[in-house]
Amino acid sequence: MSDTKTLVSRRQFCGGACQVASGAAIATLLTACGSSSSSPSSPSSSTASLLGVSNGQFTGTAVRVGVDGTALAQVGGALLVQSVAGVFLVARTAASAFTAIDAVCTHEGCTVTGADGDVYVCPCHGSRYNRNGQVVNGPATASLRRYTATFADSVVTITL
Repeated sequence: MSDTKTLVSRRQFCGGACQVASGAAIATLLTACGSSSSSPSSPSSSTASLLGVSNGQFTGTAVRVGVDGTALAQVGGALLVQSVAGVFLVARTAASAFTAIDAVCTHEGCTVTGADGDVYVCPCHGSRYNRNGQVVNGPATASLRRYTATFADSVVTITL
């Protein structure tokens, strides 16, 4: 055991605590939203597959996520990105073009975790959004918020 102590700033501590808390909350939501239900209002789980999940790094004004080794490595791939700044749906639309939208459904606030081809699917009530966040099918009526996404050095940066 070492006598050397590493000091952590209040900002570092709070940032780390928020990452842990949001990760636990999102894991709970994904578990709850992903479970099958026999209620008639539940959408069919056979049409949508769950998106891959990655953690993003919050920089204060943006969220950064690495592309290598994820679904974003290929054009057409999509990923659910979790960060202390929020949860985002990121899709690769061309070799160096990406879309980034808010992953919180505008209907009742569930996290959108599924995809059916190029359409994102909310697991709670079946709202469907295109890759630009526009409603394809309700019950949601409002589009998801869109963010600017840039790509450099195998990293997508979502500007907040």
